Amino acid sequence: MSNHVSMPLRDQLELRVRNRTGRRIRNLAIELNPERVILRGQVNSYYVKQLAQHGIRDCLPNLILENSIVVERDLHPVFDRVEGFVPGALENS
Repeated sequence: MSNHVSMPLRDQLELRVRNRTGRRIRNLAIELNPERVILRGQVNSYYVKQLAQHGIRDCLPNLILENSIVVERDLHPVFDRVEGFVPGALENS
């Protein structure tokens, strides 16, 4: 990572999460308390939610992390689709 020492901690964490998730979190908010970190936002998969969590854990492994990111299945950005997969195709199988 480049030199982010002069950045406030919240900005460093946000940059880390955005880079780790490929900027796939909408309305990302990070709340810092002395005893915990709270993540908020919307994503379209549990995988991206987990990536965000690991981005915070990498920086602050000893704090309690509350991951309140909401998974909304109706968000379908092109870069999150599996090649050849058609949403809903398995529902009628």
